[in-house]
Amino acid sequence: MLKKGAVLVERDLGKQPLSEAELMDLLGERDPREFLNPRNELYREMKMAENPPSPAETIRLMAKNPNLIRRPIVVRGREKIVGFDEKALLRLAAPRG
Repeated sequence: MLKKGAVLVERDLGKQPLSEAELMDLLGERDPREFLNPRNELYREMKMAENPPSPAETIRLMAKNPNLIRRPIVVRGREKIVGFDEKALLRLAAPRG
């Protein structure tokens, strides 16, 4: 995206985690469990693949443990992408006009 001329505003989620309200806004009506990072240690320890938490618990866990959230998180206007989706990222990076 940067090669396409996009301006990047970074947020270090380790230092400035997303609040539960920010996560709910970011994910909208989508099931937050879709955005859990299966490579995260807590995800594996809690066996979330076999026993996924409720959507509300997922939001709470993501707010307390930002590494549970898939990356990257990209927001451009009203469009939001959570997790790597090359086609969506390229479409988002395309010049608007």
